[in-house]
Amino acid sequence: MDKEKIWQAVLENLKITLSPASFNTWFLQTFIVRLKPLSKERQITEIGCPNPFVSQTVENRYYGLIKEALDQVTRKKNDLVFIVKQTKKTNFAKAEQGKEPLFEKPEERPEVMEAIERAGLQADFNFDTFAVSSTNQMAHAAAQAVAKSPGKAYNPLFLYGGVGVGKTHLMQAIGNAILVRNPRTRLVYCTGEEFTNEIVEAIRKKTTDEFKKRYRTVRVLLVDDIQFIAGREKVQEEFFHTFNALWKVGGQIVLTSDRPPQEISKLEARLRSRFEGGLTIDIQQPDFELRTAILLIKAQQRGIKLPMDVAQLIAGNINSTRRLEGVLIRLISESQTRKIPLTLDLATAILGDINEISTPHRLIKPKEAISTVASYFNLKISDITGPKRLKQIALARQILMYLLRTELKLPLIEIGRLLGKRDHTTIIHGVEKITKLLPASEDLRVDIVGIRKKLYE
Repeated sequence: MDKEKIWQAVLENLKITLSPASFNTWFLQTFIVRLKPLSKERQITEIGCPNPFVSQTVENRYYGLIKEALDQVTRKKNDLVFIVKQTKKTNFAKAEQGKEPLFEKPEERPEVMEAIERAGLQADFNFDTFAVSSTNQMAHAAAQAVAKSPGKAYNPLFLYGGVGVGKTHLMQAIGNAILVRNPRTRLVYCTGEEFTNEIVEAIRKKTTDEFKKRYRTVRVLLVDDIQFIAGREKVQEEFFHTFNALWKVGGQIVLTSDRPPQEISKLEARLRSRFEGGLTIDIQQPDFELRTAILLIKAQQRGIKLPMDVAQLIAGNINSTRRLEGVLIRLISESQTRKIPLTLDLATAILGDINEISTPHRLIKPKEAISTVASYFNLKISDITGPKRLKQIALARQILMYLLRTELKLPLIEIGRLLGKRDHTTIIHGVEKITKLLPASEDLRVDIVGIRKKLYE
């Protein structure tokens, strides 16, 4: 398969995932410049973009999504390089021209901003600022379908997942997209707690008629953390009737929760049945590529150009989305306060401080770590602690140094003593090597995650 056919297959994949507006804006003038083999399983793919702005945006927002599609099409692991290069329009680009976009680009129209504020939405929670990867691809596509055809695509749409996976962002992106297209749409966004408090207050003040009018006459109802209403009899009864009233007239309902409907305890069976009557999607924790994209987008929103290697270093060491933003804020603050650039050294220092104050899952003994790493790589303990320098043994030894330093917080001298009385400078080199390799090596990240799981089981 030649490079043009490969890229066409990738674009077809991206087209399904992205909104037409985003796809047409960023991808119609992109192409593969060169495929450079590194081995039978790996290659460098150079992607041409028409100008620096497109190149930076595509790399920042869609790196993980493009890599996933390329890996699938080529059946190889692809390292992506984005360059600025002009080309004639491809057949794919010509075919896409003239099609009506799904969403308008967000504009600072007063009536739109007023509608967004009135609905209680955040304008920056939109599809353009939502990073997509395999962990949330299905939810993203479903949300766009709902935004395009409220009440017709998936009704209700039920999104669930852990903290920080993007449920609220996607839900509000639906609301924002609908209001951008028609600011007069009657739309209400609230949390399960707010819905509960409002009905309790309405009963107390005897204003339930006003409450019913507010919720049962809307065309789009977005309720975040719906699990909050479980176990509250009056609240569940009111929500059941609200749900039915909206559903019968074709009103769109979108719900989020930290768990699927069948696992929400004390949720009435009739509500559970309603929730399961549409499309239920699990949003997984973000992978490395998605965490990197999230960091780059968050930095861009703050007007900061975050270097790719710094973003990858942070994403390789922090799994929690909420912690990612916290680390980014601290990084930017340190950079601005000390008037120094955003560098790998600064990020490494901040990550070290954060790891120092984080609480370990359980107390791990050094000998456990040594035996776990040896077992993981099918080596003897004497191989790792001994003088052998074979490539596999040396890498396992450096991973062990990294884990002893970052997970167990052992002093460099102590790590050297445990690993055959090695000098502390050798330990520093090993830890720094793994730290710098983590952002770029998917295999290394998989190995360290696997070892950590074994350590903390």
